[in-house]
Amino acid sequence: MIALADCNNFYASCERVFNPGLKTKPIVVLSNNDGCIIARSNEAKVLGIKMGVPVFQVRDIIDNNNVYVFSTNFALYGDMSSRVMSLLSDISPEIEIYSIDEAFMNFTGVKDSVHLASRMKSVVTKSTGIPISIGIAATKTLSKVANYFAKKQTANGVYALTEQQQIVQALKELPVSKLWGVGSRHLRMLNSYGINTAYDFIQLNEEWVLEKMTIMGLRMQRELKGDPCFGIDAYPSRKKNIRTSRSFGVKVKSLQTIQESIIAHAARCAEKLRIENSCARYVSVILRTNPFSKSQDYYYGYKSINLEIPTNDSMEIVNAAKILLGSIYKEGLIYTKSGVIVGDTVPADQVQLNLFYSEQGKEKRKNLYKSVDFINQTMGRDKIQLLGQGIAKKWKLKQENLSPCYTTRWTDLLRVHC
Repeated sequence: MIALADCNNFYASCERVFNPGLKTKPIVVLSNNDGCIIARSNEAKVLGIKMGVPVFQVRDIIDNNNVYVFSTNFALYGDMSSRVMSLLSDISPEIEIYSIDEAFMNFTGVKDSVHLASRMKSVVTKSTGIPISIGIAATKTLSKVANYFAKKQTANGVYALTEQQQIVQALKELPVSKLWGVGSRHLRMLNSYGINTAYDFIQLNEEWVLEKMTIMGLRMQRELKGDPCFGIDAYPSRKKNIRTSRSFGVKVKSLQTIQESIIAHAARCAEKLRIENSCARYVSVILRTNPFSKSQDYYYGYKSINLEIPTNDSMEIVNAAKILLGSIYKEGLIYTKSGVIVGDTVPADQVQLNLFYSEQGKEKRKNLYKSVDFINQTMGRDKIQLLGQGIAKKWKLKQENLSPCYTTRWTDLLRVHC
């Protein structure tokens, strides 16, 4: 048996943990630069606010219904996610952290899976204040279905799909749009053939599903029939590529300002490589203007460079990124986004050297980065940074409704007056 734990309205729930007055209030969380709505509380959903809609389009609904609006607080959400996953890991026999708010758990051999899931839910809610729902079934895809009904039809947030008749009924009630892996393109295609429910989907010929939806669609169909195709990945494989990119909070023309952002992105990529104990073989830089602008043509700059030796050294990756930026930057344009990608990664202890490689100074740099990473991870990001990242950071995201970093910044800790 496999269980799926999913945090309910995770971003909104994180905001409520430290502000109980928001418990029954409508909440929305905005994307980078406070552009679009990426999370909603149940109360906001009832008002008709859709996921992904630009905030200016629903400004009247927000103002007329006293909807609370927050900028994304990734420091808070990431830390709360780590706490939830740590608690689940302590109780679960085996766990795969699937996303910031979801985890699959192996319940094979568990005698009373509902009791264990209920205990998990109680521990997580009591220790973090984050409400979770848990669905239990024979496969990953069916556990997703069970989790849907745990949210919609149960009072305790735990639902087990174990009996065949129960599974068939659930699939008849589940819209095909709610299936794991069915995106907008596949949804339009399935609906055009009269496939509206998950039960309709499992009646399809397997060869047809393979042709129309590739092997992933076929595996999804077989999982819905109770045939396990996806196992628990408790030890996820090394990332092949790492990307750091951000939209600018203001309109940017200056090469100096853009260079600061590129250096910051490159340094962050290098830090992520070191966390994974990986080294990258190439560096790429992205620079683009607003694709919807009527005052200038759209420009998308992209260029890569292969490194002589795979590395996770911040200075080497930053220097490569600066060279690339110089070759794609066009003067006079107004830019809205920049980014750095490092890729084709290899384990740091399996790097192929060449005849001209020298260890001189390398060991000191490794020790330096080890210390810098430790300070930044324990005291807060960018406590120590490269000077080239800039001090003012005029290019930073617009976050006008950012809540305090209650759990990751000393100055934002809650104060209780007795």
